[in-house]
Amino acid sequence: MTHVNATDDLTRRPRDAAEPQPLATISQTHKHNSLREGTVLGLVVATCIWVWLAAVDAVAGEPFLTFTVLGGIAGFTVMHYLLNVAYGIAIMSIVHTAGRTPSAIFAVGFAFLMLEFAFALVTAAFSSGRLGELAWVRVFGGSVIGAVIAIFIVTRRHPLLALLHQAEEET
Repeated sequence: MTHVNATDDLTRRPRDAAEPQPLATISQTHKHNSLREGTVLGLVVATCIWVWLAAVDAVAGEPFLTFTVLGGIAGFTVMHYLLNVAYGIAIMSIVHTAGRTPSAIFAVGFAFLMLEFAFALVTAAFSSGRLGELAWVRVFGGSVIGAVIAIFIVTRRHPLLALLHQAEEET
């Protein structure tokens, strides 16, 4: 029985030879698509936040109050899902860009901080209205939960910390 050693056609080295891997490469095991991945990210985050809001309202004894204040159940739900899908696509586009240009990962961090700051301002406005002090749990809490879920999902498939380290080396 003969043994054929698999080689890389370009280098004629054994494929299993240990080669240093770049720090910041986007996983090639799956074909990355910002539109598809961003849509999935947005739908998952939107659903989690929607459930959070419904649960907080139910526990507070005010079923669907947040939805009513923010435009009604149907109107809020449609706008909420559309905005989250747009957010997901934007985030995935930046993450995929960072795979080619690691310094773009700073845009993800900056966008995250600005978005959370905007949610804090909106929450402060709603807390003086009909949502009361529970606005912080409802709106800002939902935003934090959505951010944590988004970070978890994105970091499962993309090496964000490696991209950050590589970006620091470039600057």
